[in-house]
Amino acid sequence: MASWAEFERVAPELAGALVSRFAAHKHALIATVRRDGSPRISGIETTFRNGELWLAMMPDSRKADDLARDPRFALHSAPVDLDLVEGDAKVNGRALAERDDGEVARFVGGLEHEMDPSEVGLFRADVTDASLTRVADDWLVIDSWREGDKPRQRRRK
Repeated sequence: MASWAEFERVAPELAGALVSRFAAHKHALIATVRRDGSPRISGIETTFRNGELWLAMMPDSRKADDLARDPRFALHSAPVDLDLVEGDAKVNGRALAERDDGEVARFVGGLEHEMDPSEVGLFRADVTDASLTRVADDWLVIDSWREGDKPRQRRRK
């Protein structure tokens, strides 16, 4: 798996486009794996800082429990642009719980609103694959990257 910084080094244009898509709206959607193996979809805010994609949530939330048990996730930008001109961003990977109290405090210190670090369940995302799907000139354009591969683009009519 790759950190966000590693992904940025390999696919800088795609990584930049994904950051823009996730930054365009406050909320994204995350899919986690429930105890019984079925998917759970929840709202989440994403933060890209210091070469990392951070997933922060209430520490006792269902999605935090899911990620602590099974770190696999799928993150979706949940576009409101139905024409997909700007694109539909997706990131898949594994969420690693941040156990360092100092790192959690630094993360919380960088937020817009004041918060007690003990009220945050913080996960660092390792990326396995990512994509941006958009419509351009009547073409469906899919830019994607998978760990171990070079970025690629597919166009479909």
